[in-house]
Amino acid sequence: MLIDNHNRVINYLRLAVTDRCNLRCNYCMPAEGIDFAKRDNLFTMEELCRLSTIMVAQGIDKIRLTGGEPFVRKDLMVLFRHLASLKGLKDISVTTNATLIGPYIDELKSLGIKNINVSLDAINREAFERITRRNQYETVYENVIKLISEGFNVRINCIALEGQNIEEIIPLVELTKYYPLSVRFLEEMPFNGGSKTFNKIKWDYKAIFNHIETHFNDIEKLTSEKTSTSINYKIKGHKGTFGLIPSFSRTFCGTCNRLRISATGDVITCLYGKPRMNIREILRSENSEEKVQEHILAAIGNRSKTGFEEQQKYDGVFNNSMTSIGG
Repeated sequence: MLIDNHNRVINYLRLAVTDRCNLRCNYCMPAEGIDFAKRDNLFTMEELCRLSTIMVAQGIDKIRLTGGEPFVRKDLMVLFRHLASLKGLKDISVTTNATLIGPYIDELKSLGIKNINVSLDAINREAFERITRRNQYETVYENVIKLISEGFNVRINCIALEGQNIEEIIPLVELTKYYPLSVRFLEEMPFNGGSKTFNKIKWDYKAIFNHIETHFNDIEKLTSEKTSTSINYKIKGHKGTFGLIPSFSRTFCGTCNRLRISATGDVITCLYGKPRMNIREILRSENSEEKVQEHILAAIGNRSKTGFEEQQKYDGVFNNSMTSIGG
């Protein structure tokens, strides 16, 4: 079991399989993209399988695959099959933009993988294409509907972007009336590949809720797990739910149970700081299992209590693109 220096149990790994993405969302990176990692600096699929086995042996029982866009890795299903075989791993999930997942839906279902997070910031075609800078609207919505119809637990993650998609909030909440999915609204974060800077936001989680409350009655606050990053609600008569994630306000830091490992091997103990170490070459060395475990324990034993505390240690941490750190 992994327990940090603040007595928090760390049982959730967000494992990035790539830093590449086939979209160019304007809040994530500049239109020309970023300097993506060279192939030799990325974990191979065999290394990702070995790393996940080591982490489960240390007490990780939930793994979410992230990117970039995970499905740009054409061999991604090799990792999903391996994860599905690991005893002790209770929850396997993925965060995706849903552009490339279509051909893999049937196998994901057969492997028992049920939890799919879809990054989707607009339900209107024009807004979608403006934000993503790509023409993938129909593909995304067809795949989302298929995932729902096949019984997956679909959570749509929408970042509230002032001046870009605030008018999309209510139509997205309307989806929960007809579909058994969760729509979650995230506060905007400064991880945008240097495309802009800001020290405050207008659309924090309270403002988002107030906006929703003016359009819907009978909103019930739901009981969430202690480690949940979202505050969850259900509107009477709706099949699904909606949630708010205070990613800028960071009200969830006190119960953080997460560890991140990037596609290049960076060990990130807090999203709001810089990597504690890199384990790529350690994993590639002799006696790698024991060495990786030792380094993970060292990283876990030196975590900041909150994201604000972590942020103070580093200059320029928000110049990174979210696609390079796994979300």
